[in-house]
Amino acid sequence: MKEQYDFTKGVRGKFYNASAVFQLPVYLDEQVQGYLAAKAQAKGVDLSALVNDLLKREIDLVEAMG
Repeated sequence: MKEQYDFTKGVRGKFYNASAVFQLPVYLDEQVQGYLAAKAQAKGVDLSALVNDLLKREIDLVEAMG
């Protein structure tokens, strides 16, 4: 690594995108993923859609409990 870098020709914010959305990677346990993938395939839906639906239902349950 150099001791100094020349940024005099750099452009601040060149790659900034205010509307960019960051998607968090979520890693499922191997058994959980296998089970949910099989259920999603049987229902003809995307695994992400199935997991999001399950999580939304869980959120509703948690909120209902107080």
